[in-house]
Amino acid sequence: MKKLPLSTIAELAGAKLLIPPGADNGAGGIVIDAVSTDTRTIAPGSLFVPLVGERFDGHEFAPDAAAKGASAALWLESRQEGRPEGLPLLLVDDTLTALQKLAHAYRKTLNVKVVGITGSNGKTTTKDMMGAVLGTVYNVHRTKGNLNNHIGLPLTLLQLDDTTEVAVVEMGMSGRGEIELLSEIAEPDIAVITMIGDAHLLQLGSREEIARAKTEILSGLKDGGTYVFHGDEPLLPLVLPEMKQPARMSQIRFGRGHTNDLYPTLIQMDGEGTHFSINPRDTESDKDAQKYYIPLLGEHNVDNALAAIAVGTALGVPDADIRRGLAGMQMTGMRIEKRLTPGGVTVLNDAYNASPSSMKASIRLVEQLEGYPRKYVVLADMLELGEDEIRYHREIGSLLSPDALAGVYAYGSLGRHIAEAAGESFGPERVRWFEDKAELTAALHAALKSGDLVLIKGSRGMKLEEVAEALLAK
Repeated sequence: MKKLPLSTIAELAGAKLLIPPGADNGAGGIVIDAVSTDTRTIAPGSLFVPLVGERFDGHEFAPDAAAKGASAALWLESRQEGRPEGLPLLLVDDTLTALQKLAHAYRKTLNVKVVGITGSNGKTTTKDMMGAVLGTVYNVHRTKGNLNNHIGLPLTLLQLDDTTEVAVVEMGMSGRGEIELLSEIAEPDIAVITMIGDAHLLQLGSREEIARAKTEILSGLKDGGTYVFHGDEPLLPLVLPEMKQPARMSQIRFGRGHTNDLYPTLIQMDGEGTHFSINPRDTESDKDAQKYYIPLLGEHNVDNALAAIAVGTALGVPDADIRRGLAGMQMTGMRIEKRLTPGGVTVLNDAYNASPSSMKASIRLVEQLEGYPRKYVVLADMLELGEDEIRYHREIGSLLSPDALAGVYAYGSLGRHIAEAAGESFGPERVRWFEDKAELTAALHAALKSGDLVLIKGSRGMKLEEVAEALLAK
């Protein structure tokens, strides 16, 4: 965050400034250069934001923030008790709303291009790809970890400073109205929808409603901005006319179909990554300029790369730099990490999350990979799928191919339905279900041999990364 006088912070947040006698030393006034909701990250010069929830009240930690050097704190004007003695306060009606208002106003003080990304799957992968592509030319800041909600996104914007040229921000949601709020806070210059999948069916009820929720990202898109979206998804143009959007915006479609602005003409995997070529564009005359490589496996990651290429092109990144950025990118963990165990087993750790669409993509990847004598899948529950959750799990089990896979290991109460459906084609001797993670790990240790490949995938709440770590430790 760039340094700002506390009086300016108060103005941006719509707060009343209360400075105790003697708190302002008069040496240029109080200056803020960081904002934090967590006392563990407080440093001198920070503004502490005490959030209030059903079971916690951040105001109780204000003395700790002051002791660690916080220069000021947001504070509920209605709360008279517990005000830290000697700490300047910014009095507001609601600290979360004030944080969001501050982030929005602060973003408008910066000469920065903001790229907003949402989608059912692929948000973080696409964010990392865009960061790598844009980072070849610009000073880029991107969302760290999971700071993609109504608290995390404002904090991400407040990490920017005058040296930031492009910000790539991820926007997550669980229901309607959430993406709209985030988009209006960030005011993106470019809005990206990676795909419409099956995640959040429990909350939203249908893929059409998911499409509406994701398309809310257009509500804050700047007039004349760019909308980048998966052109193979028919629901996106279907819901577009009813969604809040700028008066003017350009559109870039990416996907597999040849009606898209960007589409792959060739996809090949070499065991370590994916080579692909895209359709010729008017701006290119060199055929080699259409060839790309990403150090990631899977055709679905080519779709994510197309979105990154679209954004890079929209922001004027030369194609040679786009290729260089994609080839050298580094991924956030647990998104199809390829690791080799000490015993020579290849582990594809994709344990970060799972939905029917992402599960199908990972299974297809395993079936396409060559050079392994035996291939296995370890699949766990896909959570938050609503009333049809059993059907979705059985569908996954039914699509598994006994010709491509040596065996199936399932885990969790819903994973049992994967195993039951897979058993109809594999037979009971090649399918095993576990309700205990330690027993699952022991069975894998006993079965896997050097040269084998195993995919590990499940929803985040199933914590299958513990199985991957156990395999990699021996």
